[in-house]
Amino acid sequence: MTFVIALPCVDVKDKACLDECPLDCIYEGERMLYIQPDECIDCGACEPVCPVEAIFFEDDTPAEWQHFTTVNAEFFADLGAPGGSAKLGSIGRDHPIVAALPPQGA
Repeated sequence: MTFVIALPCVDVKDKACLDECPLDCIYEGERMLYIQPDECIDCGACEPVCPVEAIFFEDDTPAEWQHFTTVNAEFFADLGAPGGSAKLGSIGRDHPIVAALPPQGA
């Protein structure tokens, strides 16, 4: 199991979770942040600091956002487990599902 970042993060990217993650396993895409599932140790430090409540334990992700479990995992298909987001900075792209979403928020 792992934590998942879902739709409320799209076009927000507050990044408070980046500062709280002890393993540096939250990576920045173009429009949202993603958790690398193989690097996440399920500590939960990221969840309470998210101002838009976009982070969920995998089994607790609301049904309408369950596909974000796959979105987070597939985002790393070509990156693998880089071993820390600070090494990479912004990835500069998003998962195709996120990239195709209309602008979120006001």
